[in-house]
Amino acid sequence: MTDLPRPDDDRGCLRVVLALPFSVLTLIAAYFCWTAISIRPYGSWDDDAYTGIALSCAVTIAAAGSVTALWLLPSVRRVIGWGWVAPALVLGVAAAVRWGVSG
Repeated sequence: MTDLPRPDDDRGCLRVVLALPFSVLTLIAAYFCWTAISIRPYGSWDDDAYTGIALSCAVTIAAAGSVTALWLLPSVRRVIGWGWVAPALVLGVAAAVRWGVSG
């Protein structure tokens, strides 16, 4: 009987409210990761493409880092599980690999 929710427990409402920034930041990371992966330089002289790749990777890593930083708050961690953070972390790692490989 100790696992019954208290009448003033607002975890469900808090989960709904926190889902918005987690979802938006993950979608931003997904879009910029996709652009970083889909940009193909024409040659080693194509500085604009390499700049676009670096910028897209930086935005992806920043968005993924924001999701992780938000999740590290104890009050958020109590309500939101790893399932909300894992996609952003995977996108951040993919962007870091793409940035490292692009030279």
